[in-house]
Amino acid sequence: MFETIKNAWKIADLKKKLLFTVFVLVLYRIGSAIPVPYMDSNQLSLYMSATGGSIFQYLNIITGSAFSNATLFALGINPYITASIVMQLLCIAIPYLENLSKEGEEGKKKINQITRYVTVGLGLITAIGYYNILKSNSVIIDTSFFAAVVIIASYCAGSALVMWLAEKINENGIGNGISMILFINIISRLPSMASSLIAMVTGNGQYLKADDTVGQIPIWLGIILAILAVVAMVAMVGLIVWITHSERRIPVQYAKKVVGRKMYGGQSSNLPIKVNMVGVMPIIFANSIITIPSTIAMFCPTPAEGSFWDGFLGLFQADSWFYAILTLVLIVAFAYFYISISFNPIEVANNMKANGGFIPGIRPGRPTSEYITRILSRVTFIGALCLGVVAVLPVIANIIARGALSGFAFGGSSIIIVCGVVLETIREIEAQMTMRHYKGFLE
Repeated sequence: MFETIKNAWKIADLKKKLLFTVFVLVLYRIGSAIPVPYMDSNQLSLYMSATGGSIFQYLNIITGSAFSNATLFALGINPYITASIVMQLLCIAIPYLENLSKEGEEGKKKINQITRYVTVGLGLITAIGYYNILKSNSVIIDTSFFAAVVIIASYCAGSALVMWLAEKINENGIGNGISMILFINIISRLPSMASSLIAMVTGNGQYLKADDTVGQIPIWLGIILAILAVVAMVAMVGLIVWITHSERRIPVQYAKKVVGRKMYGGQSSNLPIKVNMVGVMPIIFANSIITIPSTIAMFCPTPAEGSFWDGFLGLFQADSWFYAILTLVLIVAFAYFYISISFNPIEVANNMKANGGFIPGIRPGRPTSEYITRILSRVTFIGALCLGVVAVLPVIANIIARGALSGFAFGGSSIIIVCGVVLETIREIEAQMTMRHYKGFLE
């Protein structure tokens, strides 16, 4: 990996793209530290510490602590991700958008423009909800109409600016803009995770007793939990890298054909289908969808303890079994959804047939596409299940430990995103280096 970056640094064009990406990420982190006026930072810290292990902790992780500090980029990339999901679903359901998606570059530009409008709308709605939840917890000092307009406008503008930065990375930088911003946010939380480990080792770790009171974790148990957490994270990294590089190779045979006086074809090849072809997108999409109930709850008064709505919202907290199961189901579902819009077995089968290729024992055309679809479905399920298990295991461990591992409840999702972004970025750099070093057919 480091050798690839070192070689890319020697190429002027790639060096420019790398520097631009770093520059945009630095700008983003600066925006994440700009405070929004009329906020009581002490009261906000107390509120966020009281919601440890909840879905708000996840929002805090993927915004790089901007959510807990109520800074300009408190909403992060979430509105843009949700808008992208909505538009991809609508491109399947609405014929007009489906036709636009098939019109090439021009259609793509129009869809991107609509996505921007949807992002601004979602940003405005989320900003109003965030303002309401901060106001109800006495975090906002001035609750006048002018202060409300300033705060909501700041958050809405921040979400639009984050969207613009992500698109600039897509256009002029390296990697996917959404993934790179999530990556830098998660990396910025490493010191906080290290402090959680230190707290357990030094006997300052806490857990929830059976009577719902807070207890201290013994030092010997904290040391064991810290070692197990580190070992689990290392094992997760190895598993994710192995899954990402694993593939199912379908053998392809090309028939011989005569063109002029020369004979072509007659060679064997394979069609590689990666186990994790969809990358980190199912994790990102699933976590964005599962935060919707908590986002909607921002607009509503705090439900009475023990009421139906209190129990319903409790299902979507990270300390519930329902949350763990739903996360796993959504990851698998979005893996199939994303693969359906990014890989077309019919097109692959037609291209093979046009080039004289066929899978041994399978007739060209429709039987080939059906065979590829079956293989793709099985491989996708295995990859999605592995990603889901890695993402859910820390949540389950935190439930069993009764909140003692709340700092690592979302560690699985974070590790998947970080590893996935690094591997995808390295692959993109290698692909661009290969393209620039290609000398052509005449040499």
